Amino acid sequence: MSTKVTCMGREAAAAISRSKNEPAWLTAWREEAGDYAARLELPKPDKMPLTRWQLDVCGSYRPGMAVRTEEELPEAVKELLPEDTQGALIVQHNSSVVFTRLSDELKERGVILTSLEEASRTHEKLVRDHLMTAYRRDEHKLAAAHGAFWNGGVFLYVPRGTDVEFPVHALLFADDPEAAFMPHILIVADEHSSVSFVEQTVSLLGDKEGHLLHNSAVEIFAKAGAHVRYAAVHHTEAQVTDVAYRRAVLEQDARVDWIIGEMAEGNTLTDTLSELKGSGSAAHSRLIAIGTGSQRMSLTSRAVHYGRATESTMLSRAVMKDEAAAIMSGITKIEHGASKANGQQSEKVLMLSPKARGDANPILLIDENDVQAGHAASAGRVNEEQLYYLMSRGISREEAEKLIIHGFLDPVVSEIPLASVREQLHRTLERKLG
Repeated sequence: MSTKVTCMGREAAAAISRSKNEPAWLTAWREEAGDYAARLELPKPDKMPLTRWQLDVCGSYRPGMAVRTEEELPEAVKELLPEDTQGALIVQHNSSVVFTRLSDELKERGVILTSLEEASRTHEKLVRDHLMTAYRRDEHKLAAAHGAFWNGGVFLYVPRGTDVEFPVHALLFADDPEAAFMPHILIVADEHSSVSFVEQTVSLLGDKEGHLLHNSAVEIFAKAGAHVRYAAVHHTEAQVTDVAYRRAVLEQDARVDWIIGEMAEGNTLTDTLSELKGSGSAAHSRLIAIGTGSQRMSLTSRAVHYGRATESTMLSRAVMKDEAAAIMSGITKIEHGASKANGQQSEKVLMLSPKARGDANPILLIDENDVQAGHAASAGRVNEEQLYYLMSRGISREEAEKLIIHGFLDPVVSEIPLASVREQLHRTLERKLG
């Protein structure tokens, strides 16, 4: 089945929903999102106008071929699968989920892992109570279009008091430039549960003609005392525009750890927000990005403190080559009443060529007196003193520069939960850095 998708409109949203025999509530929900998409404007990230980006290429609904075992997946995809995982696995191919693996033990303990499309039928209340309540359909045109046309997706529920020992791995890949590729990941971690989740998003378009829009979203709901560790590595080609909005809502004493590697070759727009609703909650974000060619990247990390004694840290690092440009923003907001909150952030950009551009923008918005907050930001070239030190010990300038860059990025790379994904990220870094 190949159903054409436009980027706006109530009728188009309803048509795609009905073609998949979705529940009536979801069809109506998508229709509302289609209305928003027709009326709303594009988001306006700081210093990065989107008017020239290819954001109206929604493609057609093209589901992949479902498989029963990992061995039936395409060879190029099997090469991306981790050899070291003993945990759960879910795979999306273009517009649909094609494979899911969850152990009998985790099923017996009440863990749910399935496509979000399937969960809308089988776990309606959980989905309706959470879907796009943190990332709202009325935020802007991209959010509305995502609400109207998201496909496949991942739904993970971890029951109260459950510790998922091994990481859950989601591999999302597209090899058809005409496909609608809009996965939505929804994670609900119930009270005092814990889970690590690894998202790997790749494109395998090769020399196929066309432009692909990856318009994705992640929502994490960490109930009281829950801990969610979320790692994401995006590696898409130059003919892909990569859009990723990520949200986490934290209740009392909950924690989220974001570990993000933005390795896309095309224009990239990301916005990661942690809402610290409950007292004692904590959010820690680690992000790295590599820009090459004429790539444009808008990378935003945010934390909003509502509860008392909450804590947030943001560490963001970007390396720009050739004529690439990045706007890296960190925003810490401490609301009135969030006493004893502590928000710290650091944004740094390295530029490796005269035409590369980088801008680090730390912002603190404080509406409470009894708090701690701080920031650090820099944008510049590789430190000549560090280069001299390494070269004085017999290391070539090229190798010395690579060592400095890897050290610059390692605080994030080393945190990836799966060893095989870390190794793939290292290989991608080597290739992008030349």
